[in-house]
Amino acid sequence: MFYRNYGKRMMDFVLSLIAIIVLSPVLLIVAVLVRLKLGSPIIFKQERPGLNEKIFTMYKFRTMTDGRDEDGELLPNEMRLTRFGGFLRSTSLDELPELWNIVRGDMGIIGPRPLLVQYLELYNDHQKRRHEVRPGLSGLAQVNGRNAISWEDKFNYDVWYVDNFNMLLDIKIIVQTFLKVFRREGVNKSESVTMEKFKGTTN
Repeated sequence: MFYRNYGKRMMDFVLSLIAIIVLSPVLLIVAVLVRLKLGSPIIFKQERPGLNEKIFTMYKFRTMTDGRDEDGELLPNEMRLTRFGGFLRSTSLDELPELWNIVRGDMGIIGPRPLLVQYLELYNDHQKRRHEVRPGLSGLAQVNGRNAISWEDKFNYDVWYVDNFNMLLDIKIIVQTFLKVFRREGVNKSESVTMEKFKGTTN
């Protein structure tokens, strides 16, 4: 009970702060490369729902260009994602700025991944329970398929985590996350840039 109420947040804060300090050279190098290869802004910002559906601004390294068609509309994601951007995603280096979100308390190290705000109105009561904990840099769904599993399976993993998380489980997921990132498993589903959009469920 202590871990659920206090210990998890304490561990998240300490470990993310240490990670920012230790990885500061990597953060700087990636930032410079993003600026040179993709331009500015270096950081991609997007609003996401967090604990109790509270909206926060999530930070990631930019991975796509601002390429537009003759009408000024942004090109499809797969056309704007460069080889360098794909590398950042496959290695999860693009997600390192989220460490700042963890320090701020918007996110935790482990938890359901923060999804798009527009999905909130599409969740059923079961799926909404994923917001009973802080979203995470990684989570149970990410080490069990990441973008290669269905939305339903992903939400079931999220809600199971909400009901069962503890320190040992979080440590296990952290270790599994490092292994997944090293092997670059489950990053993209099929030939799409990322997971297909969630359109709601019928049950």
